[in-house]
Amino acid sequence: MASPDPTEPCPADFVVVFMTAPDADGAARMAGILVDEGLVACVNILPGLRSIYRWEGKLCDEPEVLCLMKTRLDRFPALRERIATLHPYQVPEIIALPLAAGSAPYLDWIRQSTT
Repeated sequence: MASPDPTEPCPADFVVVFMTAPDADGAARMAGILVDEGLVACVNILPGLRSIYRWEGKLCDEPEVLCLMKTRLDRFPALRERIATLHPYQVPEIIALPLAAGSAPYLDWIRQSTT
């Protein structure tokens, strides 16, 4: 078995971050800021989400949008803090999932876009 190519980006250095927002316009506003500041390379905004959850003892059923953000793991702390300042929710969803694998050119683009 050949050893990994040291010039290729390591997938473990990248994450996909999930964030929900109340509407697409607000999500797009936050996404533009996060991309412009180099905290994320890309944000996909997926409308049509329905979230059912308990908040302050009350069962809630709300429309939302899901944002999928691609970034480097080492950018996550700054991203988390920036989302907290921009987001209208008291406790926004900010969840990072590690990558198991990825296209080397795409991962390299993420790295270049978040430097």
